[in-house]
Amino acid sequence: MRAWLIAPALNADRFEKARSYGADVALADLEDSVAPADKATARATAARFLHPAADGGPTLGLRVNTPLTADGIRDLAAITGYTHQPGIVLVPKVESARDIEVVAGALDTDQHAPVIYALIETPRAIDRLPAIVTADRLGGLLFGAADYAALTGCARTWEALLYARSAVANNAGTAGIPAIDSPYFDVQGLEGLRREAERARALGFQLKGAVHPRQIPVITQAFTPSEDEVAAAQAVVAAGHQASAAVTTVGGQMVGPPLVAAAQAVVHQAAASPASRS
Repeated sequence: MRAWLIAPALNADRFEKARSYGADVALADLEDSVAPADKATARATAARFLHPAADGGPTLGLRVNTPLTADGIRDLAAITGYTHQPGIVLVPKVESARDIEVVAGALDTDQHAPVIYALIETPRAIDRLPAIVTADRLGGLLFGAADYAALTGCARTWEALLYARSAVANNAGTAGIPAIDSPYFDVQGLEGLRREAERARALGFQLKGAVHPRQIPVITQAFTPSEDEVAAAQAVVAAGHQASAAVTTVGGQMVGPPLVAAAQAVVHQAAASPASRS
């Protein structure tokens, strides 16, 4: 997975576009993008959205309201009655492992258990990440730049958010779960999106959120290894196998087991992608 589309549950037309633009995950949002008076309508719309398409398509999921609120409790209760269950549930404003456990306790059954992602978007969550990632049912972390910047008063720039992004990527790596970068909110600024996506990938993020279908191809390309990257990784893997886990050199650079493992991950990622970038 490389690109997630997150759109208001009331805007069902965007999800049809998600299929044609190649989103890996499409999430119907029940939280910030839905006014309080429209929450009940959004829950009904989300139930229809979760019906799988005959031709497959992206993994379908929901961003619920925080389970510490009445709307969050109503979301979880409604989901248990849906004909089709979400493959992914994104929980906002997570600040403890208990938040994940509450959602899992409400939604897990013998037949289905959604993959639960924590939306990390508060200063307290950044401080508590080492404890949050111990939650047994946690499937990944998503960084929420907008709320974090609003709460800290920092600018929503790469430099200002670098500490928080690094903390999310580091703790996800510690737990062995994927880290997803925040969406880029300027839907017209595709070049800015490309630069930010490439930086996020370099920092250790595996995926990036999108708020508009036109962003998906840019994100997908940024998170797909280029042909040069794949060729270099294949050379490192081959040299590592020949060296039998010892340190060796490739192109004049010293290569040991950690670099071989990283190269192997690139090779696997390329094999799972439709095509590498040129």
